[in-house]
Amino acid sequence: MNKRIVGLVIVLLAGIAILAWYTFFSSVTTFTSDHRYFYIHPDSTSREHILQQLQHDSILKTKGSFDWLARQQEYYQHVKPGRYKVEKGSNPVSLLKLLASGIQAEEKLVINKVRLPEDLASLIARRTMHSKDQVLQFISSNDSLKSFDLDTLHVLSNIIPNTYNIYWTSSMATVLKKLKDESDSWWQSNNRQALLDSLGLNAHAVYTVASIVDEETNKAADKPLIASVYLNRLRKGMPLQADPTVRYARRDFTSNRVVYSHLKTPSPYNTYINRGLPPGPICTAQPATIDSVLHAPATDYLYFVAKADFSGYSVFSSNLRDHSRAAREYQDSLNAWLLRKAAKEKLKEDSLKRPNNP
Repeated sequence: MNKRIVGLVIVLLAGIAILAWYTFFSSVTTFTSDHRYFYIHPDSTSREHILQQLQHDSILKTKGSFDWLARQQEYYQHVKPGRYKVEKGSNPVSLLKLLASGIQAEEKLVINKVRLPEDLASLIARRTMHSKDQVLQFISSNDSLKSFDLDTLHVLSNIIPNTYNIYWTSSMATVLKKLKDESDSWWQSNNRQALLDSLGLNAHAVYTVASIVDEETNKAADKPLIASVYLNRLRKGMPLQADPTVRYARRDFTSNRVVYSHLKTPSPYNTYINRGLPPGPICTAQPATIDSVLHAPATDYLYFVAKADFSGYSVFSSNLRDHSRAAREYQDSLNAWLLRKAAKEKLKEDSLKRPNNP
């Protein structure tokens, strides 16, 4: 073989190597962000759907090289559904390796305040492959919840607000187990079981009290005292008469105002017409608030009302006479504020109506 032929072979092999590198190892992504998530639903694992979606999501410029590799490695016969993090600049080889591995990017399920099962269903649906209706059906079924020692009234009291790492393909049973495990671990720590025993209440009851306290105030200093009021009322067999339970009964979360007519709202959650605790929590309770209930001080308080200085704090009383006086002070301050506000609005309205001086 003469040098000319050898040279041609070398050039040909080099060309093939360059073409192969360009075809299989150069970037095929066209998105501009650092990464993009690619979703493969269990019902959409066909070759046609995957290729179409990869192009639609700007992950593949052209499908040829990836498709050839995928068919050679029989990827389409072993597709693993999931949520995959595709880095900018990925090439067909690295992309196929990622999808074939089945190693998903975790989802972060952030749970703060949730009031209704529908709200919880929406949160979980946004982080999993399940629809809101599917999630709601699961958490609204005692048959589904039985294995977690839960029922539909106490789904929320199983939740310690936190950030949970799950997978997009996680089953509802897997999600609920993660929430239940976190809840069980939390209650078993820091002597909480002994504190429950000293109160004579179970975890669901304390959680429900904490949910009412959370809806009453965001002032941490007042929470243990408000908790003591409700615990004292429970011990005495008094109705709780908690305004947040009325708002919950009415499904009215846009206003803090509760008027007399609202107190007659027919609902097992309305603690003005039902003695004892409502059937379940009226929102997810913050861990610190649950601890406020567990560590509530021994007081003789039976009443509380907002302070007249509008600071957000409360005045606590052990008898109706003192409470009525504090309530009048608050109402007088509120009426005076409303009058000042109305006067300002009237002045503003008059100034707009007044013709401009020439």
